[in-house]
Amino acid sequence: MSDRGLQSILSPAIQQSFGVSDAVIGALHGIAGILVASALAVPLARLADRHSRKTILLGLILLWGLLTALSGIAPDFELFFIGRAASGITEFAMIPVVYSLIPDLVSDRHRVPANLAFAALMATGASAGFYFGGSLLEFAGTIAPADIEPWRVALLCLSLLALPLLGAGLFVHDPPRGHAAASEQGEDAALGPFLRAHQRRILLFLGAAGGLAIAVQAVAPMAAMGLVRRFAADLVPTGHALGLITLATSLGSLAVAGTVDRFLRPRLGEASRPIVMAAGATLAIPCLIWLGSAGDERQALTTIALFLILTSTANALIPTILQDIIPPELRARSFAIYSFVIAAFCALGPLLTGGLSDRAVGGDLLLAMALGGVPALAAAAVSATLMARQRRA
Repeated sequence: MSDRGLQSILSPAIQQSFGVSDAVIGALHGIAGILVASALAVPLARLADRHSRKTILLGLILLWGLLTALSGIAPDFELFFIGRAASGITEFAMIPVVYSLIPDLVSDRHRVPANLAFAALMATGASAGFYFGGSLLEFAGTIAPADIEPWRVALLCLSLLALPLLGAGLFVHDPPRGHAAASEQGEDAALGPFLRAHQRRILLFLGAAGGLAIAVQAVAPMAAMGLVRRFAADLVPTGHALGLITLATSLGSLAVAGTVDRFLRPRLGEASRPIVMAAGATLAIPCLIWLGSAGDERQALTTIALFLILTSTANALIPTILQDIIPPELRARSFAIYSFVIAAFCALGPLLTGGLSDRAVGGDLLLAMALGGVPALAAAAVSATLMARQRRA
């Protein structure tokens, strides 16, 4: 997960190296980093529903290391874009494999804490990419040959993390599935009736989760660029601040979501989690408005922190909601399909920010984030409210 955070910190250097626009950088984060990656992760997750999840996980880690290294030596932006999309495929494919493993590794009583713990580990990795990105770029500059740009060396250094990850992966337990897997024909037949039976709930859920995804991705991938551009900020301390904010808000939101879920669930039943999503989306709207008009870097960072704690809390219980309604034999594939659908929303976030920056607000990325994110949050709040009403009824 450090890959995405590091790429955000490296974005100004990547943009300067290849001479591309804000919209193209937005496409790098949105289309290559999310949409293409999640689409091709679906067939890989299908394999995880039928074969050894441990073996597939180890294979994905190995491919990620190789593809990240290849991205660092890409001679032009087109090949770099393809390399980033390919490495993103492996990252997205790992997540549904792990969420498929968790219910078979722990009892139902410990499933929510286990899901939140995994989300906390992902947040820690993402924040590390932000926090150490500037320092890694500086270190890369000290060891890079004169004819190689430091950001390329930084990616090559990151790719070396595949080695200890492979070593740790060898000790992963590959448990039997909760229920005997259905035949291939049975699995394919089961997915359609499942989607039809939960059609309205799924559409409202996707509206809520999708709106939140657009808003978060409108801000997070290009926040460093926006701060550096408006306030002439130093990239290293800015990266440190964004890393700490990402870690603190992600971990804090998981603790808040777990506590709120334990308190509201006995009182509101299945409506409790949509209510959390609606509240988080609604309260995040003024945060984006403040971000668009921030007068200094400290104010902008504070606003980003408030925005992330609210949206992260709104998103924290999504994996548990999906596990509640998905049968074990469809779990990895369903998570991957969900990831692809949400990725379509996620890809819109940086594309909106980059496009609005280039064509509407004269390069003011922070203002572009507000213009793109506020309508998405409003749509998320409405969808989540309707979903809560349906579950209460």
